[in-house]
Amino acid sequence: MRLRLDLAYDGGGFYGWAKQPVLRTVQGELESALHMVLRVPECDVNEPLRVTVAGRTDTGVHASHQVCHLDVSEETLQRCIGHTGLDGVAALEYRLRHVLPQDISLHGVSVAPCGFDARFSALERTYVYRISDGSCKAMRDPRMRGFVLQLDDVLDVDAMNAAAQFMLGLHDFGSFARPNPGGTTIRKVIEARWERVGESLGDSRVELKTGCVPPVEQGLIEFTIVADAFAHNMVRSLVQASVQIGCGKRSIDWFVDKINRPIREGSTGPIAPHGLTLEYVAYPPDEELASRAEQIRARRDSAELRIDDFELHNAREVTSIR
Repeated sequence: MRLRLDLAYDGGGFYGWAKQPVLRTVQGELESALHMVLRVPECDVNEPLRVTVAGRTDTGVHASHQVCHLDVSEETLQRCIGHTGLDGVAALEYRLRHVLPQDISLHGVSVAPCGFDARFSALERTYVYRISDGSCKAMRDPRMRGFVLQLDDVLDVDAMNAAAQFMLGLHDFGSFARPNPGGTTIRKVIEARWERVGESLGDSRVELKTGCVPPVEQGLIEFTIVADAFAHNMVRSLVQASVQIGCGKRSIDWFVDKINRPIREGSTGPIAPHGLTLEYVAYPPDEELASRAEQIRARRDSAELRIDDFELHNAREVTSIR
């Protein structure tokens, strides 16, 4: 049986998503909790409980809605029912809520539709980066310091939006990202925009008996980016470049050149991770899940073959030179 798990987490206490031998990670905590409630020893190689995630987040990056899947036998699932009086899926959700650490919140557990793959069936991912710049120092909320970057400079949002327009479409983001092993930095960006919260939403204050209370994100600058997938450090590096433009340290022409010539160098490194949150993962209708997964797997395999051929060709050239 394949289960879909929807969750959120505060990334500040984790060394990213991916499980590591010693460091605390989201995957590590989630899988440990699964082993506990399903009563499967973590050393049991015959019954590994491994989750597959929609998108691996880096160290310090948050998620308000992450998606992963787990393959588990019906027999194993029955072990968590106990005296709950619930079916296996509901019992698993109930018990996970009680054993997961406070910085991980489980939205729900459900039986995945046929063909569902949390990673390869996904159509697009949405990330948001939040900044408190110099124009809203007086209204900075210390409760938000863990997921909002604070800057002293007053940022030019219009200039940053001008740069964001050049992110749209299919590009090689090699100037702003590192490829995964056997991967590529070519990505299709569907949406990219900067906005100051409150300006585009009008007066969004909440009327209470004690007066008008602004929303907690009032005045923040937020970068929303949607793409089919993201390469390592891609979003944070694009934010860093945009902030340099917003501060007047870099020009739009410089940014366009970085898009057109994908060369990684020091000025396009990633910004601090804590301002970044994975907000949403979109999937196609149930009847299209399997075909979407097959399409993305085929595209990945094709990319890996092209890289292998390129490396083999270079190796032959080096050998002939020697």
